[in-house]
Amino acid sequence: MAEPVTEPAQAPAAVRRAEEAMGTVFSFDVRGGDPRTVQAVLDEAIAGLHRVDEVFSTYREDSQVSRLARGEVTVEECDPDVALVLELGAEAERISEGWFSMSYEGRLDPTGIVKGWAVERAARRLAAAGVSGVSVNGGGDVQLLGAPGPQRPWRVGVSDPLRPGGLAAVISAAGLDELAVATSGTAERGAHIVDPRTGKSAVTDLVAVTVVAPRLTWADCWATAAFAMDSREGLAWLESLPDVEALLITAGDEVRCTGGLAARLG
Repeated sequence: MAEPVTEPAQAPAAVRRAEEAMGTVFSFDVRGGDPRTVQAVLDEAIAGLHRVDEVFSTYREDSQVSRLARGEVTVEECDPDVALVLELGAEAERISEGWFSMSYEGRLDPTGIVKGWAVERAARRLAAAGVSGVSVNGGGDVQLLGAPGPQRPWRVGVSDPLRPGGLAAVISAAGLDELAVATSGTAERGAHIVDPRTGKSAVTDLVAVTVVAPRLTWADCWATAAFAMDSREGLAWLESLPDVEALLITAGDEVRCTGGLAARLG
């Protein structure tokens, strides 16, 4: 006797777009909602990313952050987002006991928090438009909200830093309304992560740290901070953070994970 087969529910319509901003590529995947409304809000979200670049870029001499670093303006004279990001960065410095820093060579540099915060804000702006699922990927760091379809969770592949083109893991957002995945390492950009204690490139046994948490603002900060530590100290610290899981890969091809990461694999 044959069992009846239930056809899978139709997935909501998808709106996808890619945009270059802030020196990287942002990819949007939005499911459900009114298409015209989604397109309009997507335009606003993309415009917001370009505005973030104008305000926060340390490569632009005329950006508000560059002018603030030179003492030409005060925080109060800047866009309100500057005060907000500096407050978030100060909180990240406090929680990480200084392993995350908004200073580079003695100068204000909030680069380590800005992109994750901007991606998360764009995703939440789109989610507020009445859609069923949002995925925003900013240079490999991803904020996921909702789901792409009925009983179909968002899934994110984590690149293997030692095997180009391969995956070290696949993270699933099954059962969660929000999830972020952020990776810091040397595979893409070389030794760009600074040890705040020395002001020089971090000397560590790690090649990549991937952090899984509800919010990309924090996941991005924690990945950067943990990478500046060695694998043992970084893993212990990440284990101490609530709602945070992580995957650490050493130069010797050793994989270390937080205790609850297995529940997020799939």
